[in-house]
Amino acid sequence: MGCYLYILRSQIKETYYYGSSGDPQQRLPHHNAESRGYTRRYRPWQIVYQHEFPTRNKAEAAERVVKGWKSKKMTRLLIKGNIQIEDYL
Repeated sequence: MGCYLYILRSQIKETYYYGSSGDPQQRLPHHNAESRGYTRRYRPWQIVYQHEFPTRNKAEAAERVVKGWKSKKMTRLLIKGNIQIEDYL
């Protein structure tokens, strides 16, 4: 089974959360309910992007790349499909 890079977008402020999980749909309720820290402040969240990788290591590497961008512009391009994460790994 693969692992996903996923991006959440807050529904109250244009801010994003980047994560990796074997099942982002199952993880989403945690971010919207029980979580502490960053995701708690900007609830509710919705999944706006997910990309499956063959291994957890590859998904986590992609997560580090996206977090390293520190750019909403790059995040938007990725979400819209104008760039591909594989080009940056």
